[in-house]
Amino acid sequence: MSEERSLNFIEEIVEEDIRNGKNDGRVLTRFPPEPNGYLHIGHAKSICLNFGLAQKYNGKTNLRFDDTNPSTEETEYVDSIKTDVKWLGFNWDKELYSSDYFDQLFDFAVALISKGLAYVDDSTAEEIAASKGTPTEPGKPTPNRDRSIEENLQLFNEMKDGVYPDGAKVLRAKIDLANSNMHLRDPLMYRIKWAHHHRTGDKWCIYPMYDFAHGQSDSIEEITHSICTLEFIPHRPLYEWFIDQLNIFPSKQYEFARLNMTYTVMSKRKLLQLVNEKHVTGWDDPRMPTISGLRRRGYTPLSIRNFCEKIGVAKRENIIDVSLLEFCIREDLNKSAWRRMAVLDPIKLVITNYPEGQTEILIGENNPEAEDGEGNRDIPFTNEMWIEREDFMEIPPKKFFRLGVGLSVRLKHAYIVKCDSFVKDESGNVTEIHCTYFPESKSGSDTSGISVKGTIHWVSAQNAKTAEIRLYDRLFKVEDLSIEEGDFKNYINQDSLQVIKNAFVEPDLLNALNQKSINEHIRYQFIRKGYFALDDDSTPENLVFNRIVTLKDAWTKK
Repeated sequence: MSEERSLNFIEEIVEEDIRNGKNDGRVLTRFPPEPNGYLHIGHAKSICLNFGLAQKYNGKTNLRFDDTNPSTEETEYVDSIKTDVKWLGFNWDKELYSSDYFDQLFDFAVALISKGLAYVDDSTAEEIAASKGTPTEPGKPTPNRDRSIEENLQLFNEMKDGVYPDGAKVLRAKIDLANSNMHLRDPLMYRIKWAHHHRTGDKWCIYPMYDFAHGQSDSIEEITHSICTLEFIPHRPLYEWFIDQLNIFPSKQYEFARLNMTYTVMSKRKLLQLVNEKHVTGWDDPRMPTISGLRRRGYTPLSIRNFCEKIGVAKRENIIDVSLLEFCIREDLNKSAWRRMAVLDPIKLVITNYPEGQTEILIGENNPEAEDGEGNRDIPFTNEMWIEREDFMEIPPKKFFRLGVGLSVRLKHAYIVKCDSFVKDESGNVTEIHCTYFPESKSGSDTSGISVKGTIHWVSAQNAKTAEIRLYDRLFKVEDLSIEEGDFKNYINQDSLQVIKNAFVEPDLLNALNQKSINEHIRYQFIRKGYFALDDDSTPENLVFNRIVTLKDAWTKK
């Protein structure tokens, strides 16, 4: 983290705790995802905060999987979460699971029953909801609230032993049905759930609720700063009530604003819908806000960490413009991406006065923004090449500084050429442009005295490699989905993916496969076209590149 910026409010709390010798000056945070889906950019903010605090204050961070709902959790999600955290650049101290504590949590529940602070309730979910009252009216006790401690202990053990079916009984804390905080009106602690657990198998048929498992897990691990998002503020009194009644280590909960971002959904439920209904190709579709999707698209860990740093840690909800995330990746890739030439909409250019069959090797820097250029690559130059169709016009308007009959332009890294004529097919489409070149105008040693205002990119037709280019854009076409009516899927941007099957790229890009295996952080700037990364679908016979982001923000104008 930057030392120049002011402290955020959580850092102020941590520093005060350290000054006061609280927890012996120790800092232990945790990142507690539920393994029921893939992590998204909002989780990245929490990861950077929890791990960043520990790094800054010489502490540690546990990775704890909140696996208390076996029907939605899978080992696949556990593995993906670990991959994402490591990819972002963080290492955890201990890998833990709420299920590690199932025996201890059961004993905690028994302790509360024994103190008269918990009871088994046979009421249905609808009856329990109705008995809680409303924010303006107190709740009413169900008939089971005054069961004896002995009966509650017996029933709870029977629940554990599998005597009852799903939904037959629950264990509730006995707190205050008139409390203004609805979370304190006898909340559920355990429910019966006959489901196979991804770690404990069929050992348990009762599972703790989040509010009971979370704080006690923090306490068992002696977490010093339990950081949650703002929606958990009403849960904090219950978090503290359980810890106080059990007289266990007093972990403390602190809340910050979650990440909301324009043109994006952050709900795991909605993201799962997009996957299951085939609106995207999977959790790692490059249009998804998942960390795996961003990684596949070509985002770098540094760009995401910088984004999380720039948005900061606030106490109030707001919505962050996705263009800030795009700015962060552009800022990173401008310094690190290797420059290459790729022609996405090709038209052939023939240099009539360049020897046919001759190949000249030109030199191009990998990255002119780097101090040492990061080395060079060879660029073959021949008399026939592909250029972008948009770089030629039959009847060019004034101030068109590219090609038209009589107009001259510089070919990047190469020579100045002048357009003499063009060829059309039977349908009237231009198929070839004929030019002459000026041998004295070679880049780096130009003695021609010719001045041109335009430079275009190109690829030698004889040496070009064919590639598939996937042009990704924002998945949704409206800025704030939370204020739109109807099904969120109605606002999907149907132009969020454009596939170009037969683009032409520099032959050097065949090395991208080797470079990816050696260093997955290599990205490319296709000159004048944007930033791109090699996709996992690539083979030596079929290179596939994903557009990470355009060179400039095109959405602001829209």
